[in-house]
Amino acid sequence: QVQLVESGGGLAQPGDSLRLSCAASGETNVNMGWFRQAPGKEREFVAAISRSGGITFYADSVKARFTTYRDNSKNTVYLQMNSLESEDTARYYCAAEISRITPPQRARLYDFWGQGTQVTVSS
Repeated sequence: QVQLVESGGGLAQPGDSLRLSCAASGETNVNMGWFRQAPGKEREFVAAISRSGGITFYADSVKARFTTYRDNSKNTVYLQMNSLESEDTARYYCAAEISRITPPQRARLYDFWGQGTQVTVSS
């Protein structure tokens, strides 16, 4: 079992930065993913990071603006979001995947999910 708790969301203006955190407990040697869901839209992949942090993947829409990294001593994964745009407004979720070698990009392949944290980008 893995328990995940996201934090760090809030209201930002276009061009601002936010950092989301995802604290894990239980089994923590897991691949981690970040997903987001806007009202009326499907949940979409944002970023993923392997157990060691050595492998990362990003959606094209956030590449070069978002960075994910992890501090395994704190069992925490981060999503640094820079140059925020109104299109980034969504509820952001972290998820854990326990068995694959590399982190997947499909939501259905993740085993455990946090409750999410809201990010609103508006002027």
